[in-house]
Amino acid sequence: MQATNTILMVRPAAFRLNEETAVNNYYQTTNAELKALDANKLAQEEFDSMVEKLKKAGVNVVLFHDDGSDDTPDSVFPNNWVSFHENGTIALYPMFAVNRRRERREAVIKQLEKEGFNIESIVDYTPAEDENFFLEGTGSLVLDRINRKAYCALSPRADEELLIEFCEDFEYTPVIFTAYQTVNGERLPIYHTNVMMCVAKDFAVVCLDCIDDKKERKNVVEHLKEDGKEIISITEAQVNQFAGNMLEVLDEKGNSITVMSQSAYDSLTAQQRAGIEKYSTILSSSLNTIETLGGGSARCMMAEVFLTKG
Repeated sequence: MQATNTILMVRPAAFRLNEETAVNNYYQTTNAELKALDANKLAQEEFDSMVEKLKKAGVNVVLFHDDGSDDTPDSVFPNNWVSFHENGTIALYPMFAVNRRRERREAVIKQLEKEGFNIESIVDYTPAEDENFFLEGTGSLVLDRINRKAYCALSPRADEELLIEFCEDFEYTPVIFTAYQTVNGERLPIYHTNVMMCVAKDFAVVCLDCIDDKKERKNVVEHLKEDGKEIISITEAQVNQFAGNMLEVLDEKGNSITVMSQSAYDSLTAQQRAGIEKYSTILSSSLNTIETLGGGSARCMMAEVFLTKG
C-alpha cells in the first residue's frame, strides 16, 4: 500500500518559532504580527480544524496531546522522529535540533499499542545524533512504498550514509539528489525532501527546478516515469507556498485523498489541481500560523500508521 487510512497527529502545547531549526529551515518566518499574538493558540485552532476535516472525510486520526512539559515547539510535526511500517517495525530517527529530540516519547508508541496496533520491533537510528549525523524521518525520506524507492534530498538533516542504512534495513532503493532554494540570492539546500516532493500511488508532485544538477534531475524523472507516475511539476514559488508538502491518505473505503494546506491549494493552477483530482480528492485546510512560524505544513503534521491490528 502506498497510502494508509490511519495517521498519527500530535496536538501542540508549546508551539512557537523554533530558533534551533530556523538556522537551516528558510521557510520559517519571524512574523512580528504573529509573534505578538498567541501562536500556540492559533496553531491549536488550525490543528483542530484540520483534524476535524480529516475525520469528516473518513480518515482515522490517532490523536496524541502534547502536554507542554518538555517545551517542544515543533511537536506538531511527528513524521520527523518516527515512522510506522506494515511489517510491525517502528523506526526512530536522529534529529538535527536538540529541542526536537524531546519529541520522541514512549507514550506515543504506548498509545498505539493501547489502540490495538501490533508493534514487533523498533529500529533506532538515534545514536547517530552523538556524531552529528541526521535523517529526519519522512521529512528527509519521501517513500514510494509500492516500488520500494526512497527519494532523498541530501541536506544537513539528511545524511547519505544513514539513508543507505535505512534502505538496507527496510529494503528500499535510494534515489539521491540535492534540492535547492534561493535565499538572499544564494542557492542553499532545502532542509526536507517532503517540502518539494510528494509521491502518491499514481502521481508525483515535484519541483524539478529545485534540482540544479541536470543528471540528478533526469534520474528522478526517470525513476518516476519508470514506475508509471504522472509527474505534476510545481514551481519554486509554489514550493514557498508549501505546494510540495502534501500527502496521499485513504478514507475508510480506500478512496484516495490528497491533503494539503490552503496556501498550497491556492498556489496551484487549475491544470495542476486537475492532474491531482484525476486520481484523488483534494482536502485543504488553513495552516497559516503553523507554516509561517513552523516552516512546515500539512504533510509534516501526519505520521502515517501502516501497522496492522489484532
